[in-house]
Amino acid sequence: MASISRRTLLISGGAATLVTAGALTWDETSRLWWRIPGVDKQRTDGEVDQPGVRWIAASEANLRFADRPADYTIDRVVVHVTQSDFPTAVKVFRDPLHASATHYVVRARDGRTVQMVRELDVAYHAGNRSYNERSIGIEHEGFVDRPENFTDEMYRSSARLTARICKKYGIPVDREHIVGHNEVPGADHTDPGPHWDWKRYMRYVREARGGLGAS
Repeated sequence: MASISRRTLLISGGAATLVTAGALTWDETSRLWWRIPGVDKQRTDGEVDQPGVRWIAASEANLRFADRPADYTIDRVVVHVTQSDFPTAVKVFRDPLHASATHYVVRARDGRTVQMVRELDVAYHAGNRSYNERSIGIEHEGFVDRPENFTDEMYRSSARLTARICKKYGIPVDREHIVGHNEVPGADHTDPGPHWDWKRYMRYVREARGGLGAS
């Protein structure tokens, strides 16, 4: 008899009940895992994964609860541009009808960063299930056709964040592992666009990563 995935379990009245295949979507059944008493990851309201960021929760409809990197290896950072201002980006990621969210949003004028999805969870940001599961998504306030949106404060703040993520998960600081949304397989987005200065950004990430030490 084939083994039963933990994601096929439905908890009802304190007892585990099997659901028939196809009765629920994969994402719906994956959420049910966190209802099993005694096995859910302990979470604290308002807790963040990186220093200096503020927590504003995305809608739970725009993410999948997980236990990364225990269940999915994290080996990518995906760079996005919001195509909106900062308040609008935060608002839409809190909207359950939006169907997407990202882990972090960085403000243009001062580099202020909010975290909206825990790193251990899968945010719907990349438009590719495999990349969602393996990556951390960072949105940057601005528009792809407005280079003035990409301030040095934003680049430096985001680079420090990416460097800490790379250190935490052992991600190499290179363009194979730090990618734009447009570089995700099957992506239909153009961000971060032609005005995103990858050379400067990667230099800042390498400098920040070097300052964190080898451990």
